[in-house]
Formats: sequence, structure tokens, C-alpha cells
Amino acid sequence: MHQEEIIAKLIEEKIITISPDKPFTYASGMLSPVYTDLRLTVSYPDLRDWIASDLAKLIKEKFPKVSIIGGVATAGIPHAAWVAAKLQLPMIYVRPKPKDHGKGRQIEGRFNKQDQIVLIDDLITTGGSVLNAVQATKNEGGNVIGVSSIFTYYLPDAKNNFAKANVPFAPLLSYPELLAKEKELNYISSNQYEALKTWHQDPWAWGKKFN
Repeated sequence: MHQEEIIAKLIEEKIITISPDKPFTYASGMLSPVYTDLRLTVSYPDLRDWIASDLAKLIKEKFPKVSIIGGVATAGIPHAAWVAAKLQLPMIYVRPKPKDHGKGRQIEGRFNKQDQIVLIDDLITTGGSVLNAVQATKNEGGNVIGVSSIFTYYLPDAKNNFAKANVPFAPLLSYPELLAKEKELNYISSNQYEALKTWHQDPWAWGKKFN
């Protein structure tokens, strides 16, 4: 596994940026001291290969009966393709909504009810978009046995959403692991480390001090 190399590369290339004093605003309105742009990973051949290798190993370990790898549009698609190639498995991908032309498909690729599908997204914040993709796949007769991602913040909202949907989730990297590496490399101070941990425990409450 290449966990340390992946985290170090994500930090060095500023694919993950931490700013405890000037937080970022997510689409949900949540304020956060960390911004993640995992779409940039496709530009680094070594990094994307480490990610694909580790995701392939993780998926085979957690979901040994997987028969199809699915990518969640758009950022999950390239990683799903690389993982499917590593595992020598078929691939599908799921659009955010059905096409408004042609056959109106939301899912591209072939599968049947006997297939056991694992969906891949790049980043899980609350889990909303990937769980919508899970439901879309189920609506078309697909059997989704789990979800994987490169990174997750492991926020309470995500844990609750996956539990409610009864969907197993296996991320490659998580926010606590990222923080530990940031501290080890002296990118953040001990005080910043504690503040960043506080955000993770209750992000909505943490953001109120900036309002």
C-alpha cells in the first residue's frame, strides 16, 4: 500500500489545502478549514497509479465478490477506469441525471441483476451525490454492494447518511490520517491540529465563529 506516499503527494502538490484561519465555503454552505481538489490527481501518473493500485486492493479485500466497477460522474470515472483495469473487471459509470436525448440513459455500460457493483467517487463529504448514484443504479436493476473513495472527511453527516442507506463504505484515506501527516511534516502547528480536529467533530458549530 502507498498510503504515506499518496498523502505526502496530495499535500506537496496542494491538491489538499488546509487553511485553519481563512476557511473555505462548500456548496452546502458549510465552512471548512480544508479544501480538496482530487480532480488534479489525474495529472500525476505516479500518484494516480498508487491510488488505483491501493483502491483495487482495498475493494478486493472489502468486497471480494465484486464483478463490476462503477464510476460516479465526473471525478470518479477515470479512477474507476484505472481500478477496473487493475482488477480486469467490466466498468460502468453513473451520470448525475439521465441524458435529455437519445435513450435517456443515466448509467452507461452493461450490467445485470446478478452483478455485484462497487461504485467509486473521488471525495466523500456528506455522501449525498454518491448515494444518489447508488439509488439510480438500483432503480435500473443494479445491485450495489458498496462504495469506495480516494478520500473522505468522515463527517458525522456522512456516517449517518451511509447508515440510513444501508450501504457499506470503504475509503482509501480519511481526514484524521491527513491531519496526522500534516502535523508530522510540520505543515500545521499543534494548536492548528487541535482546531482542525474540532472542525471534524462538529463542522457546523465550528463554522459559526466565522459568521
